[in-house]
Amino acid sequence: MRRAQAFIKIARHIGCALAFFAAIGMLASTAARAENPQITKRKAAQRTSFSDAEIAKGFFRTVFGAELGLEGRVDRVRKFEKPVRVFIEDHARSERREQVATVLTDIGAHIPNIDIAVIDRIEDANYVVHLVRDRELAATVRRMYGAKGRKIIRSLEPQCLSGFSKDEHYRIVRSDVILVVDAGDFIFYDCAYEEMLQALGPIRDDATVPWTMFNDKVQAGFFDIYDQFILNILYNERVRAGMTRKDMKALLPEILPSVREWIARKNNLPAP
Repeated sequence: MRRAQAFIKIARHIGCALAFFAAIGMLASTAARAENPQITKRKAAQRTSFSDAEIAKGFFRTVFGAELGLEGRVDRVRKFEKPVRVFIEDHARSERREQVATVLTDIGAHIPNIDIAVIDRIEDANYVVHLVRDRELAATVRRMYGAKGRKIIRSLEPQCLSGFSKDEHYRIVRSDVILVVDAGDFIFYDCAYEEMLQALGPIRDDATVPWTMFNDKVQAGFFDIYDQFILNILYNERVRAGMTRKDMKALLPEILPSVREWIARKNNLPAP
């Protein structure tokens, strides 16, 4: 097997400074916590109906390409083709571990063709979520990505980050997500959903797609309908790692009706 190819995606969140002042106290239990008001508001306001062309635009602009490709081609579909086993590494000794597990459960519940679960041994994981405090973020990025990590911190000042490595068949073999635990609840959930979803394949941000959280100008904090379309297309059983744009343009009209039916049923939306 040839050496794995790595791709990194960085997220910068406008307004993070405000979030630091919003909530610094001890966190309550996840089970007892009410949903963040900003998330509730965004859920209620989200758009739920999209044309085929709008869905295709987001899929092709986020699944193909990469914000930062360290090496290797980025013009093919990249996805996990084996069970995704997640280890949550809590460097910060925070109370966010359970929240990450809840996000992963929600993601799995909305993508029927993915087998994703949290495990207890990092040795058995192919997807690791690193929880760090803000003051530890730069050192963590430098430790994980070396000289390129220093460049990321210096030029982009990320609030959170995700990346993956693939094999010669474009199958993802390892994903890493870095999340800051002490930037406030909304920023944490916004980062968690965006980065943990992108670590499954749609690694490229695109500012021209206004409905996706994979746009640095958009903040959600939950698994919105539009991004469910992107991930459910990517993890459709007929979509294989290594497919080209041409392959997907031919296949998309065939699988989109069933994706629409699933998303409508799962989210109690009108039948397509």
